[in-house]
Amino acid sequence: MSQQVESYDMYTKQHNMRKEVLDGLSQVHKILQAKYFYDQAGSELFEQITYQPEYYLTRTELDILYQHQTAIADCIGPVHTLIEYGSGSSRKIKSLLSSLHQLEAYMPIDISKEFLIQSAHQLSQDYPDLQIKAVCGDYSESLRLPIEDKLKKVIFFPGSTIGNFDPAEAADFFRRSSQLLEKGDGFLIGIDTKKEATVLHQAYNDEAGITARFNLNILNHINTSLGGTFDLALFDHVAFYNEEFGRIEMHLKSRIDQLVTVANQTFTFKQGETIHTENSYKYSIEEFQLLANQNGFTPVKYFTDAREHFSVHYLEKTR
Repeated sequence: MSQQVESYDMYTKQHNMRKEVLDGLSQVHKILQAKYFYDQAGSELFEQITYQPEYYLTRTELDILYQHQTAIADCIGPVHTLIEYGSGSSRKIKSLLSSLHQLEAYMPIDISKEFLIQSAHQLSQDYPDLQIKAVCGDYSESLRLPIEDKLKKVIFFPGSTIGNFDPAEAADFFRRSSQLLEKGDGFLIGIDTKKEATVLHQAYNDEAGITARFNLNILNHINTSLGGTFDLALFDHVAFYNEEFGRIEMHLKSRIDQLVTVANQTFTFKQGETIHTENSYKYSIEEFQLLANQNGFTPVKYFTDAREHFSVHYLEKTR
């Protein structure tokens, strides 16, 4: 019989979201944090993105995880608790759950509570002996997790989502993550690599327009949660590779001069003005290993595809 899924709500959404959205829209160059893509609709749209032919990231990472399944499990060794940041549908975790035979607990963390609980219960049907502790929380901030400190833990962070942080934020993120771990605990992380700009451009501008809908949905999320008056028809999805910074940038561009109200505050948009909604930094193998090494983790081994379009790194906490 399946063990009951335990759930923990550690996310004070309304307070955090109101402050962060209003602060972001008050900037000279307006910004929104990428985590606000992921309400229920946004999470479902992102799942659709991962199946688009142009979006190589998910299928390439999945291929790496399954092709190197045994070698990855050998690197990790015996582990008690597997923690996943931004678990979403928990699709990628199955390669690890099938190969880490001594694993006792799985802890998915996501800010989209309904999607998180739904995915956790579905997963419990396939792994009835696994203890699942679903945490609704923001992994980009400090968290106190319901974990046993003395037993080996590994964090799994797929999807190259660390690319949403700028390099200084990524360094801080590593340091915060290390506080959840003991020396010798591990971190398995997926990283999108630098490559031809055309490949990157197509991945974020799919022909079916799913990424555009996903980008625009952040405005709908704000409308619903904070009483916003965004008209989605008056904004366009824009995504491009910024070679200087080594990142994809996503923006929403205003089609006209307009006023928008959010949480009783009014914001002015000029025609052509954008809201910067996401960065996705790309790393060479060497760049990423240096970043990890400078922030408390030793690179143990990495795995990649034949074209080196994506890489998966196993790191250990060193101090």
